[in-house]
Amino acid sequence: MRVLMFGWEFPPHISGGLGSACEGIVRALTGRGTEVLFVLPRLGGKSNETDGLTMFSASGTRVAAGSREASHVVSDTNTYWKKNLHMEFVDSMLTPYTTPQHYERVISEYSQYRTSAERRISETVPGGEYCVQMHGGYGPDLMSEVFKYSLAARTIAQQNDFDVIHAHDWMAYPAGIMARKVSGKPLIVHVHATEADRSGSEIVRSEIGRIEYEGMHAADKVVAVSHFTKNLIMRVYGVPEHKIEVVHNAVSQKEAKKVFHVANPDGEKQVLFMGRITLQKGPEYFVEAARLVLKVMPNVRFVMAGSGDMLLSMVSRVARYRMGRRFTFTGFLKGAEVENMYAASDLYVMPSVSEPFGIAPLEAMVYDVPVLMSKQSGVSEVVNNALKVDFWDVRKMAASICAVLAYPALGRFMVANCQEELKTIRWDNAAVKLNRIYSELAKRS
Repeated sequence: MRVLMFGWEFPPHISGGLGSACEGIVRALTGRGTEVLFVLPRLGGKSNETDGLTMFSASGTRVAAGSREASHVVSDTNTYWKKNLHMEFVDSMLTPYTTPQHYERVISEYSQYRTSAERRISETVPGGEYCVQMHGGYGPDLMSEVFKYSLAARTIAQQNDFDVIHAHDWMAYPAGIMARKVSGKPLIVHVHATEADRSGSEIVRSEIGRIEYEGMHAADKVVAVSHFTKNLIMRVYGVPEHKIEVVHNAVSQKEAKKVFHVANPDGEKQVLFMGRITLQKGPEYFVEAARLVLKVMPNVRFVMAGSGDMLLSMVSRVARYRMGRRFTFTGFLKGAEVENMYAASDLYVMPSVSEPFGIAPLEAMVYDVPVLMSKQSGVSEVVNNALKVDFWDVRKMAASICAVLAYPALGRFMVANCQEELKTIRWDNAAVKLNRIYSELAKRS
């Protein structure tokens, strides 16, 4: 089985949980003998290590290794070249969580592609306009990058052999649709999140919502990361139930080093929020719960690790409540910084308003950190030994935080039971389900 897979991030270059999910899925699939041709957008790389890579410009033109054009294509051959994995990099700045200023700095490099014809994506999304409402920190010129990525996908699909197409999240859906048109191979779209989750509204009228709608209806199979997301897809996007398969995410435990909890010498307890600071993740509920906790437990430190369009408003809210001495904003963390943060924390809180899955709680569990999560999340379907509250119930959230901090035995009990649960939450389980879906679709084509 050979899979042509499209995604917009892959470690070590990640901005959220999708990159970790893609790596976990790919590692599990290739470990079971499935060949994966992963197409990844990347801009500005200067590595000369191009062995095993095929590179394309944003317009879909093949680029010769070592050429002037290839200097803009990133090669991560040494890190992610595996026996059954082939990475193909498209010269593109496709990335979701960026700023308008970043796009303005580099858009001149793509002026030759920004023709009036390419300002519309009607070929992949009928009626699509070059005008988009973005949520969660998207840049203003992202849509043209999505379209150019799909042009490269067309060329790649024409020049390679594969059995099925697998597209991760909305930015890869047009690429998947384009590949399906030129190859006739079956298409799976993998829904990791929706515009309904990001915007906080089930009335989705944005360009992103239209792309999601077209992608889900054009696909032969829709993979949802949870039953929570499956129900939303049926309710908001009108996709029939028989077309949707639920494949839960997992966590890559083999890379987690044993990190023992580091207690603060002054007895201070630490509560952690780690994720994008956007409406979807519910940071304001974390701050409101912290305000209630500090009224009864003043020796607690709250940490908000991450970045996003609500960061400044959260800083202002903390200042307004005069909690600055008990609150820390770290910005985006990665690698060892994440490990150290988990090691220093007594509780991880995920207060998401609408979380299709949520890998971060599983990562916290790997590092022996008790977890408090929103009931409005997919991960709550696979974890039984975490505390769960409605995201809006800040009083119950605060009471749960106090309980874990005041009674360490409760936290230890939760950690012990979560470690048992983690033994069954494996990416290999996801790979088994995906291989079955691939085989069924390949037989029909």
